[in-house]
Amino acid sequence: MSPIIELKGVHKSFGTVVALQDLSFAVHAGEVHCLLGDNGAGKSTLIKILAGVHAPSKGDYLIDGQKVHMTSPRQALDRGIGTVYQDLAMIPLLSVTRNFFLGREPKKGWGPFARFDVGNADRIVVKELADIGIDVRDPSQAVGTLSGGERQCLAIARAVYFGARVLILDEPTSALGVHQAAMVLKYVAQARNRGLGVIFISHNIHHAYTIADRFTLLNRGRSKGTFLKSEITRDEVLHVMAGGEDLRQLEAEIGQLSARRA
Repeated sequence: MSPIIELKGVHKSFGTVVALQDLSFAVHAGEVHCLLGDNGAGKSTLIKILAGVHAPSKGDYLIDGQKVHMTSPRQALDRGIGTVYQDLAMIPLLSVTRNFFLGREPKKGWGPFARFDVGNADRIVVKELADIGIDVRDPSQAVGTLSGGERQCLAIARAVYFGARVLILDEPTSALGVHQAAMVLKYVAQARNRGLGVIFISHNIHHAYTIADRFTLLNRGRSKGTFLKSEITRDEVLHVMAGGEDLRQLEAEIGQLSARRA
């Protein structure tokens, strides 16, 4: 099965700073592809290329096997690539419904008399959130009154409702408690079961290993490999994430220093 989106030999630099080098990456329908890497690994740059914020300096970006050149996030959205950033792009004082339809409000009426169809919008929001297990009794309540997990699920549900085929989730569980993180992971699993491709960016190996089907490990802008879950253990992923080679070198240097002191 061919991937929905694919990068081939992508290179991205900002002046003399090289952010990504010869990176290849693919996302298939019905899978969660987890992207792991320490700070400065190039995750943010990769997200922005996939989301249409940056164009690659070199290499190819393919959607459904066709090369594309995107110059704005709107073009990515139109092709079914939805990105949910850590800040969720929500306005806390606006209602749940207003945030769900922000910039894409359903209208009733015609021409200069067209206005926001609040009743229809409320019904859609209640149904969409009920489908993922969130009971919103009053969709006119401020979105800031929802829990962190509920807001994260709302942002994901919004992307799915507006036609996302690929979801890019930037640290979706980083600021959540155990129960709220479980809520988000459950909905990510539901999105996968509906045939969506999911890119899950996380520092939390326990959350990542629970939900992921495939892992790509980044280090200083280069891929350290892509692995199916069956090909790599949790401890091996953790070892790479913790910089196992660097730690061994550090232990050897400390041992040498201790020997000299003795």
